[in-house]
Amino acid sequence: MHYSVGGNTVRALDGVNLSILQGEFLCITGRSGSGKSTLLNMLAGLDSPTAGQVVIRGRHMEQMSEEDRTVFRRKHIGFVFQSFNNLPQYTALENVALPLREHGGLTEDEIDARVKEALAAVELSDAADRYPAEI
Repeated sequence: MHYSVGGNTVRALDGVNLSILQGEFLCITGRSGSGKSTLLNMLAGLDSPTAGQVVIRGRHMEQMSEEDRTVFRRKHIGFVFQSFNNLPQYTALENVALPLREHGGLTEDEIDARVKEALAAVELSDAADRYPAEI
């Protein structure tokens, strides 16, 4: 991806070739300005490459409309933010459930089960009814 900053062209992710297998966990590290956020934005379909392709689950992100990328993201891509982006007026359970409710197609019982499973996976079951400032 190429973009301009202060009259200079930045060539981010130039020559990058990355394959991630289903179920594989990956840690992306690097110094500030090394392209970590640009890579994540590309993988999420938030940015489009100026050259090359981004293929996830057999779908070319760069060929999808913005609406199709939004639907794809909602179904297949999740984010874990470095800073806490929880809504302070909602409990941990409500914060985790929010994207599932937006997704649609799940019953309240299914949402509740998924949220409890997710909280248990990160050892936060005891904090389900607490607010972000209390955790």
